[in-house]
Amino acid sequence: MRLLEKLGLAAAACLLVVNVAVADTTVKWLHIEVNPAQVKIWEDVARAYEASHPGVKIEMQFLENEAYKAKLPTILQSKDRPNIIYSWAGGVLKTQIEAGVLEDITDQVKGYSDSLTPAALAAFTSNGRVYGLPIALSQVGFLCNKELMVKAKVDPAAIKTWDDLLAAVKTLKAAGVTPIVVGGADKWPLHFYWTHLAVRIGGKAAFDAALRDENGGFAGETFQKSGELFKQLVELQPFQNGFLGFKNPQAVGYFGDGKAAMTLAISSAYNLQRALAADKVGLSEDKICWFDFPVVAGGKGEPTDTLGGITGWLVTKGSPKEAVDFLKYFISKDVQTRLAAGSYIIPVVQGAEAGLNNSFMKMIAANLAKSQYHQNFYDQSLGPSVGRVVNDVSAEIAGGSMSPQDAAKAIEAAFKQGN
Repeated sequence: MRLLEKLGLAAAACLLVVNVAVADTTVKWLHIEVNPAQVKIWEDVARAYEASHPGVKIEMQFLENEAYKAKLPTILQSKDRPNIIYSWAGGVLKTQIEAGVLEDITDQVKGYSDSLTPAALAAFTSNGRVYGLPIALSQVGFLCNKELMVKAKVDPAAIKTWDDLLAAVKTLKAAGVTPIVVGGADKWPLHFYWTHLAVRIGGKAAFDAALRDENGGFAGETFQKSGELFKQLVELQPFQNGFLGFKNPQAVGYFGDGKAAMTLAISSAYNLQRALAADKVGLSEDKICWFDFPVVAGGKGEPTDTLGGITGWLVTKGSPKEAVDFLKYFISKDVQTRLAAGSYIIPVVQGAEAGLNNSFMKMIAANLAKSQYHQNFYDQSLGPSVGRVVNDVSAEIAGGSMSPQDAAKAIEAAFKQGN
């Protein structure tokens, strides 16, 4: 009997071990964030979630931005795919929804989703169904180095028009200052120029008309002129030497090192430049200035129109319910307030904006609040195939190897092919 009892206890113990192992859930979270200070907060949140949810492990994984974009389609087809992935919404998200690789999380976020900024949630909603959750808003504009601007006697507050910007570039060059640093190797930082010029020249109406293939589509006057004005800037040779070989993190670090007067960047670069500067200190708040992208004479866009991102997280098909549960925990008022207080994000959870305690971030939040047209990045909004062409032709114009007219025609051809 004792032997049978022992065998019975051993079997029960084995069963218990198996049950515990089955109960354990790992949520794989793939991100592209390169700022270690922000990642540290994310890690703290993940460990806090694990502590309050025994049996659940949040496994953080990292891929560099460009590698992520290139590898994601293949990753999503893998049986070992991550459960939570980064997203810029737009046409890329639409393609992923159509491919059936994402979870419809509508029912799981009912009630919770009411806490999110409606416009931000809408970016991750398709046909009334929710496929992801936003985490932050951003604006593209010119970050500038106060000391270098003063050295060249350029007043950033006076740069209101495209002609003003061209004049400032000439003045900076004459003073021996590199006017603008850009990560040309990644191409998408160059598309900010072409895209924002289109926003200023044609406004929302021009983009919507192009989507309907009216007025020549993306080969129409608005988009040819944006290339022509971008070419005006390029011909002044405003960028650092070898700009087409610089990756974006390298360019942001270059700005943080005080080697260029300006960089056209996402507002998050305000904080990122510190982490990527050689001394890990970068430019302090009192040494940084900002001005919105200049208006274009005769342009139909409003000066308050903005270009930027609505970024967030998606849950892949077949993921455990804990993936959505963790996202709701992560994108909470408390965590968003903490990230806002660190000047990492413009929050999307209502009430978390109270955490903004920095004049720069408050300014960006105010700009976004008054914007009636916030254009998502073209390379995301138009989907992966067209977006790739937008980035390619922007780099071609910047390198002097493609005319603005041919660039616009190439984008229109790609758009027609995909629609």
